[in-house]
Amino acid sequence: MRVPRRVLPLLVLAASLQALWPVARGGAQTTEADVHVAQAIIAIDERRYEAALAELKRALEIEPDHVEALYYTGVVYAAQRRPDLAVPFLEKARAKAPADPAVGFQLGLAYFARQQYDRAQPLLEAVFKTNPELDGLGYYVGFLRYRAKDYRGALAAFRAGRASDPEIQQLTRFYSGLALAVLGLPTQAAAEVEQALRLAPGSAVTGPAERLRDTIVAARATERRLSLDARLGFTYDDNVRVVPSANGREPLVADLRRPRHTSTGELFAVRADYVWWRTEDWESSLGYSFFTTYNNDVPRFSVLDHLVSAGLVRKLSLGSRPAQLGLQYSYEWLGLDADEFLTRHTLALSGAVVESEHHLTQAFARFQNKDFDEGVPPPPRQEVRDAHNYMAGFLHLLRFAQDRHFVKVGYQIDWDQTDGRNYEYVGHRLSAGAQYTLPVGGVRLKYDFDVHLRDYRHRSSILPTYAPDTRRRADQEYTYVARAELPLPGNFTLAAEVLVTNARSNIEVFDFDRHVFSLVLSWAY
Repeated sequence: MRVPRRVLPLLVLAASLQALWPVARGGAQTTEADVHVAQAIIAIDERRYEAALAELKRALEIEPDHVEALYYTGVVYAAQRRPDLAVPFLEKARAKAPADPAVGFQLGLAYFARQQYDRAQPLLEAVFKTNPELDGLGYYVGFLRYRAKDYRGALAAFRAGRASDPEIQQLTRFYSGLALAVLGLPTQAAAEVEQALRLAPGSAVTGPAERLRDTIVAARATERRLSLDARLGFTYDDNVRVVPSANGREPLVADLRRPRHTSTGELFAVRADYVWWRTEDWESSLGYSFFTTYNNDVPRFSVLDHLVSAGLVRKLSLGSRPAQLGLQYSYEWLGLDADEFLTRHTLALSGAVVESEHHLTQAFARFQNKDFDEGVPPPPRQEVRDAHNYMAGFLHLLRFAQDRHFVKVGYQIDWDQTDGRNYEYVGHRLSAGAQYTLPVGGVRLKYDFDVHLRDYRHRSSILPTYAPDTRRRADQEYTYVARAELPLPGNFTLAAEVLVTNARSNIEVFDFDRHVFSLVLSWAY
């Protein structure tokens, strides 16, 4: 949003008159040019701008490179709302006194008035670093940062700055409200806009501020700390037991494939998250999810899953780029046919940065403790799957049309340090995916692919049965997911999905194919 055109010259005029201070000359002897400059300063103070220009012209005729004369000439032209004439004189003054904050400030304001924001910002930012409380400067720097979508940086400038002019105070509050609204803090945003209206109720900004207030109030009314979603669906799975493919010479394969391993089924899931603490920079939430499937033809392999989680997010900026750091802990209980199969403790650290409108990158690291219920009697020590898993990776998204379409690529490396030597591996996972939203109906088409390459560190002590302790297992697991989502009224979504897994291994019992088809109706709150 731009500053209203009839307000902007008044801001430049106010800031120009408030920022007058002599440019240091290092105690040099007074000259005739200095006398004319002194007379001009008196005229400027009395707002007799033509008289001031006449004195400054005489000073420059005597001494063309007189820094103060150049500087105040620029000031007068800015006060007369003629920034195009101010810029050449201020540029010459800056060439003679490049470190002087007064010159940098006035030149930045002149470029700002001409809406040459790319030239104004570095000048005003440089002054802001050394003198952030300079009257009015915080607003200009904050506005330029806001325009560059550096909303956190804009808030920092607005809050560090000082302004005596009521209109600048109002605009500072107004844009603070806009920045807070973009950051998802409607309560604080509404308070800033209300304050803006009180500061100058009859100004040109009042109309837009009132409309913004109404929008924020409406958003605040729908702001929820609690989010819920529920899913109900039907599935068909052609390999519920994950039996191996019919190939190779391993005798166990025929035995494993004998029981029925195809089934229709139903699934149900619910998830709840509650943001119990939220500030401008921090957010913490608690969550719980429940997931279950029932396989009609192979009920022994029905899944029951409970997961509780706690997360902490720190919102920040890397320069002008929005970013965040996240820390999450979760505990998961996974059962088969209601009997415990696996419990997991997971601690994950992640960071994300929005490089631009189209690019977002996330990096993450994870530690996971896995404890399998090995049954009675327990398996041989080499077959124990309990493990510490360490993983690190990144994901990059190329985004379009406000995330209606995107392409993503990622990489992960993980190490499963198991108690049983037969299952310890180092893995590499490559992933890619895309989403496209149809222009009619909002149907989202998604496709994801990943391949997990696992190299096991030790020879298997029992497999293959015809040559135990001779091979180090090596797997390549390919996963393909195609999904179509149809948004429905009432926050419902209908999704159809096909999941294909092709696992290839040099040990036959771990070589399998699986296809899962599902139709799921979900609801979100």
